[in-house]
Amino acid sequence: MKTVRLGLLGCGTVGGGVVRLLRENASYLAARVGAPLEVARVLVRDPAKDRVADLDRALLTTNPDDIFGDASIDVIVELMGGVTPARSYVERAIDSKRSVVTANKMLLAVHGPDLVERAQAAGVDLAFEGSVGGGIPVIRVLREAMAGDWIESLSGIVNGTCNFVLTRMQKDGLSFDDALREAQEKGYAEADPGLDVDGHDAAHKLVVLAMLAFGARVEHERVPTEGIRAIEPIDHRFAARFGFAIKHLGIGRDHGTAVELRVHPALVPLDTTLANVSGVLNAISLQGRALGPCLLSGRGAGDMPTAVSVVADIVDVAVARINGASGLKIRGVQLSKRPLLPIDDIESRYYLRFVVFDRPGVLARITGALGDHNVSIEQMVQEGGGNSTGTPVQVVLLTHEAKERDVRRALAEVGACDFVASSTRVLRIHG
Repeated sequence: MKTVRLGLLGCGTVGGGVVRLLRENASYLAARVGAPLEVARVLVRDPAKDRVADLDRALLTTNPDDIFGDASIDVIVELMGGVTPARSYVERAIDSKRSVVTANKMLLAVHGPDLVERAQAAGVDLAFEGSVGGGIPVIRVLREAMAGDWIESLSGIVNGTCNFVLTRMQKDGLSFDDALREAQEKGYAEADPGLDVDGHDAAHKLVVLAMLAFGARVEHERVPTEGIRAIEPIDHRFAARFGFAIKHLGIGRDHGTAVELRVHPALVPLDTTLANVSGVLNAISLQGRALGPCLLSGRGAGDMPTAVSVVADIVDVAVARINGASGLKIRGVQLSKRPLLPIDDIESRYYLRFVVFDRPGVLARITGALGDHNVSIEQMVQEGGGNSTGTPVQVVLLTHEAKERDVRRALAEVGACDFVASSTRVLRIHG
């Protein structure tokens, strides 16, 4: 029975989880594959570093040629993260006719379509289940289970750090800074959390999902992206008062002539499953034309959830290689450049929180400006007022569905007024 030999590029947190699963489930995996899976070499930056995985130090190398120059290695598993040098290594693996498993959402968001086409031309697999949603099998569902349907839309919580921070703010009234500090202490957020809390990680994942859901080649930097730094405890309080929770979402819709992709915090109705996905959990909702709604939820980050997805991909590509069927996982993926719907053209309901000085006529001027720009008000509350201290008051409005450009024009008009004490908080309503 021929052993399937693996070359690992990187062995950090996720890599350690992969090695552990391969070792603990060795006999079960060998039965599934039809051959043993063996870690042949592991590329690392520092061989002396203590590692999560209990590895034979003789397998470690700092020289990529020790892996790419070894013709006995069948599958390359890229777990380095980032674009450089990961891109060149993945290309080198593909060009040497070896299938690749990766969990690198940044690499796929930036160069995914080119890598898919390169793998198709070489007749090898490029598997990336671990790149989105950790252990949630959303890539597999899009590629296989829903291959017979047309995906109309998707939305979801795809960043555990943001979800943890917003959950702590919502349930315990913490400030953003305090909730983020707790996330860092628990290991849910990096020392530099910008990639997560500013929305870029979620945008990378949304671009990867759009490749499979909509067949779209999208430049990730063009996806409208907002983070959660500006959210305050008072926004959670008002959201709950209106029957919503604030979640950080990635949203995609296929409009036929264009694809709508956006990442931002949004108000989600409390009676929906998505609103009640808490802590570091992720959830992704898919809407098929024939199937209707399908919700996938689970642990979206961490060593073992992501490692489960990576090892599942390793099993798939190993089976394909043994049976002479490499390349089937991506053979049906057809990608084309599709225009993005401008953010000004999206239609949504809106939560608008104005901080204004309590003077006669203020509400009339706010509602008048909104009305002049075709923005209709659904609900309105004012908190504070009735005093002569000059303390600003909170005026919160929920709108009916309106175009983004109309809302922005109305807010620009209001923002120029002398009764405005600070910038208006704008959140879209989802669902």
